[in-house]
Amino acid sequence: MAQVPNTSARADGVQSRTEVDAFLDKAGRAPVMHEGRGRLIFALDATMSRQPTWDMAQGLQQRMFQETGKLGGLDVQLVYFRGLSECKASRFVSQGAGLAALMAKIDCRGGETQIEKVLRHTRDEARIARVGALIFVGDAMEEKVDRLCMAAGELAMLGVKAFMFHEGADSAARNAFQEIARLTGGAYAAFDASAPQRLAALLGAAAAYAAGGYAALEAKAKSGDSGAQLLLGQMGRK
Repeated sequence: MAQVPNTSARADGVQSRTEVDAFLDKAGRAPVMHEGRGRLIFALDATMSRQPTWDMAQGLQQRMFQETGKLGGLDVQLVYFRGLSECKASRFVSQGAGLAALMAKIDCRGGETQIEKVLRHTRDEARIARVGALIFVGDAMEEKVDRLCMAAGELAMLGVKAFMFHEGADSAARNAFQEIARLTGGAYAAFDASAPQRLAALLGAAAAYAAGGYAALEAKAKSGDSGAQLLLGQMGRK
């Protein structure tokens, strides 16, 4: 796996949320095109507290590939952070088994969150080729929220929706995740590790959007899919 560069924003370039909102209002949201295979970045907090959910996500990741073949297919890149400064990205894989094999090689280690690196890596990938969505699964946020908002604004300009899935009840994480989702036009959802079916539904819905856009998400919602209904209810037609 490739190490994600530490490309933090300049200290003097951090803008307030009001300025970010004005920036987005002026520029508008970039249109999301869905032609051919979709690309999804699946990012996870792999610090020590995450081991139970990492194991659960490993078992559920196949859900992201289900039903996306008829939408043009889906390529997924795994990004994770752990330890003092380790943040790495895999190659893009097109089969659930390939992603499972990558995840099986990784264990969780103590450390602080590196969400900004995840957002900026996603931005860099989207500049190379379209990224339909970012999925992030985590339980904490230990960074400067304004820096995360700036990075989220850059994703919005590239048309990348962030789906922020939050385990637990940490208020700092909840507020930051909700703001990242809002700025990118994505969605936020909380889940409980004791109910893996909820995370499975959320992963499947976000993957459907990455592969087929709003039409695919709407189709899943109309079929009664709870994850799709939750995400669509937040996203609307932005």
